[in-house]
Amino acid sequence: MIASLFPFAKPVLHALDAETAHHLTIRSLSLLPPRSPAPDDPRLAVEVFGRRFPNPVGLAAGFDKQCEVADQLLSLGFGFVELGAVVPKPQEGNPRPRVFRLARDEAVINRFGMNSEGLDVIRRRLAARRGRPGIVGINIGANKESTDRIADYAQCVRALAGLVDFLTINVSSPNTPGLRDLQGEAFLDDLLARCVAARDEVDRKTTVLLKIAPDISLETLDAIVATALRRGVDGLIVSNTTVARPESLQEKTLARETGGLSGKPLFAPSTILLAQTYLRVGRKLPLVGVGGVDSPEAAWAKIRAGASLVQLYSALVYKGPGLVAEIKRGLARILDRENTSLDAALGRDAALIAEGRF
Repeated sequence: MIASLFPFAKPVLHALDAETAHHLTIRSLSLLPPRSPAPDDPRLAVEVFGRRFPNPVGLAAGFDKQCEVADQLLSLGFGFVELGAVVPKPQEGNPRPRVFRLARDEAVINRFGMNSEGLDVIRRRLAARRGRPGIVGINIGANKESTDRIADYAQCVRALAGLVDFLTINVSSPNTPGLRDLQGEAFLDDLLARCVAARDEVDRKTTVLLKIAPDISLETLDAIVATALRRGVDGLIVSNTTVARPESLQEKTLARETGGLSGKPLFAPSTILLAQTYLRVGRKLPLVGVGGVDSPEAAWAKIRAGASLVQLYSALVYKGPGLVAEIKRGLARILDRENTSLDAALGRDAALIAEGRF
């Protein structure tokens, strides 16, 4: 029903400031009673991180920043949802306006800066839904003014492990000054060691993922992969938003806004990096592919590049919640057409895609 209303709601939402429209969407979802989604085609189920995901299509972090509507989002048919990001102390983030629709490019630029109600509020919300069905994770970060950012991450891990299925260590947001510096080898080694140790103190069943930026060299990728494997991270999310501005962007004025670019223009660079990552880790470290997923074909490319799971967000702005079911139906048709399975397709074209050959 929600999906069928989107064509009517879209003109109203897009007439509003993007952040106002988003708040209205969250508010509307919060008024809906959670319901069980329709059963998925069993061929879409994925066994990874010691869990059975009913389908590989997840919601990326940033949509439900304050962890208010996890169950309603699961009702839309997502195989999993990632909430947040959360930081230890409440912070407002960057001044508004801080999110922009690049309509002709089917893209979004945001510079929210991890606006969060803080760890205490988020922990209470997650504790209140403990035991409910559905796979839920949360993205964690550090306060902008923190003097010990690694301690911030460890604090979030200790507070939230056991309340969610997975924790995503976000060192790749471009909107918190200096945060991406934590992708450097020495910082990352210490960060991951302390976060994994904090998780182990509380609940070893909680999966720990690392989300990386698309704007890194292959040399940096090598170092990140080696560190993640050495420190026992469970998987990688590839990738966050980009600070690059492709020449192909049509919304030239909006493209000058600072912040992370997501949506369709991110598809190619994020998928190439995903494939490069798969070539380095194979099946030793499961990957989540995110960036420009807006169709069954885009999701299929991520899987062929090496993603066990995929995530989307920006495409919902333009295509609405019906996109989730569309991608799942499309994936089932592709499996029929190619007489294959998700597992057989995993990473099969990574070498080609790593060269930009889709």
